[in-house]
Amino acid sequence: MTAFVLPVPPTPSVAISGSAERFAVRRIFCVGRNYAAHAREFGNDERDPPFFFTKPSDAVVDSGTVIPYPPLTANLHHEIELVAAIGKTGFRIARERALDHVWGYGVGIDLTRRDLQDEAKKAARPWDWSKAFDHSAPCGPLVPAQKSGHPTKGRIWLAVNGAVKQDADLSELIWPIADIVSICSEAVELQAGDLIFTGTPAGVGAVKPGETMTGGVDGIGTIEVTIGQPRS
Repeated sequence: MTAFVLPVPPTPSVAISGSAERFAVRRIFCVGRNYAAHAREFGNDERDPPFFFTKPSDAVVDSGTVIPYPPLTANLHHEIELVAAIGKTGFRIARERALDHVWGYGVGIDLTRRDLQDEAKKAARPWDWSKAFDHSAPCGPLVPAQKSGHPTKGRIWLAVNGAVKQDADLSELIWPIADIVSICSEAVELQAGDLIFTGTPAGVGAVKPGETMTGGVDGIGTIEVTIGQPRS
């Protein structure tokens, strides 16, 4: 047995709908600008090919969590997303076989320190500090694909304190799930346990301490998280 000099950290995981078992998370990949209206609201061309950024696996937190308002920002944004959970290893996966690698789906929120992202863009620096921070990847319970099927349409929405801010349909994805999985696998060998946040629709905006975000994807589930006070 391997001995470690420090205690082994807990394995990040996501709940599974209707089960006491959990889905161990290996890595988190996120797709940028995958809804045309969202691309346009930030002044970008929706015809651009997809690009990816990452979050640490331990950024994932369950629905129902109170998330401390993160440091270094005064402009924390919500981005509701369909999440694809990978269940089978694959490298350079053909598009027509890509969905065979998806174990299931969930509803996630890509929390973003927008002011830090804007600064990074202006300086042509990486986005890491704006995206890859503690508790930045809330994810609701996963539904196995054998139960949900592979969604191609259905409402995706998010509300802040009950007021709807994002409201779109999965049919508006520029790059559907099979394309996303296939393209991502050209750069890395996808592994069981990887999560892919598939992009957010228009309507992203700021959330403040004390505000609660609720959201959902038709046929997949819902999520609810509250932003708490900053850590002292």
